[in-house]
Amino acid sequence: MADKKEDAVKQAIKDAQEAAAKETEKETAEVTEDTEEETAETAEAPEQEEAEDTKSSKLFGKDKKKKEKDKSKEKIEELEDKVKRQLAEFENFRNRSEKEKAQMFDLGAKNVLEKILPVVDNFERGLMTVPADGEKAFADGMQMIYKQLMTELESIGVKPIEAVGQEFDPNFHNAVMQVESEEYETGVVAQELMKGYTYKDTVLRHSMVAVVQ
Repeated sequence: MADKKEDAVKQAIKDAQEAAAKETEKETAEVTEDTEEETAETAEAPEQEEAEDTKSSKLFGKDKKKKEKDKSKEKIEELEDKVKRQLAEFENFRNRSEKEKAQMFDLGAKNVLEKILPVVDNFERGLMTVPADGEKAFADGMQMIYKQLMTELESIGVKPIEAVGQEFDPNFHNAVMQVESEEYETGVVAQELMKGYTYKDTVLRHSMVAVVQ
């Protein structure tokens, strides 16, 4: 009877030891599994961080290139704008120079023409004094020279101002006397005492006229 109890106790101890061993094995397995998972996670973490770092580096590189490209584009636009302004300034300078040169030329031409006009006046007076029975060849020659002179003057923009029969215009006529006339109305030029001329769009010399009162 005692032997059976001793065997039963031994069996119970053995069963307890086996159960404890199984429990320990199970816990060990769980710990090992957890450790492996942690190790795997730990191993994956640097890879993920490296991947994220690589991705961040690529994004930073793209942003940097974009900024550099935008900066270059802005610089090009600034240079193009500067070139356009310089071209516009040069064009204005050229136009201004051409205008000033034309004005200087016109002023010089006007001064020369003002000195020639008295010669034209004397020429006309001379032709008016040629007697009817004078030498025809000489008179015809003077007429040809006078016509040539007036043609050349007209070719450079000199034109006589119309006076007789025109309404008095202070912009072109200089009234030096008043006369009575049955042919013209009041305020109309009845007589031209000295012929006036225009040079292009400006008055070279006003006509000296007599106006009907």
